[in-house]
Amino acid sequence: MKPNFVVGGALRRFVGGWLLLGALVLAGCATGPHANPKDPIEPFNRGVQRFNDGVDEALLKPVATVYRDVTPDLVRTGDSNFFSNLRDLWSSVNAALQLRPREATENFLRFSVNTFWGIGGLLDIASEMQIERTTLDFGQTLGRWGVPSGPYLVLPFMGPSTLRDTVGMGVESSGDLLGGMNHVPSRNSLYALRIVETRANLLRAGSLLDQAALDKYSFTRDAFLQRRESQIRALTGKDDEADEE
Repeated sequence: MKPNFVVGGALRRFVGGWLLLGALVLAGCATGPHANPKDPIEPFNRGVQRFNDGVDEALLKPVATVYRDVTPDLVRTGDSNFFSNLRDLWSSVNAALQLRPREATENFLRFSVNTFWGIGGLLDIASEMQIERTTLDFGQTLGRWGVPSGPYLVLPFMGPSTLRDTVGMGVESSGDLLGGMNHVPSRNSLYALRIVETRANLLRAGSLLDQAALDKYSFTRDAFLQRRESQIRALTGKDDEADEE
């Protein structure tokens, strides 16, 4: 019964996410005619970012800093390799959905090699074998098939996103291998470690952002949207068409 509980929980989160997003989009109608067309609910998003910044300053950043300072480099590398290995499997699925057989095969080979020969992914044997990694997510897959990005959203605890990418996160959460673990303490510990490891990798970038950006919110939003648009254009071949022109 436990696997069914996990799937049911993921489904409830997915449906709940849809309801929340619907409410946010409707709320965006009241922001007035001068709102940024890509960010129609900017006041709400700014409030969420202030909340996220508060949580980050009070909890995530201090914990990530301690983790970075006291954890041996070898252990940190193993942690990063482990979570990257899990992403490789999902990237393989997305590459297949995008009809990209080479990337699907490479990412699946990476996952297989590192899982079986790299001690569950702690060692990155695949990179030493020069098997290329292509990181892909379901939001990109939706964009590949023409689904528009929708409005910009700042998600509690998770940060910048769009309506399309948030739907993609809901789908990906149902395929997260960590979510399928039956031992709850181990599963939650790995979730926490993934969050801390990800935040530790962003410590330097976060410091540079705080120093460089006059308006951190606008800078983060514009950089995120430009990056995602560039990724989708590359998937759809529009960058190649622009080069030819």
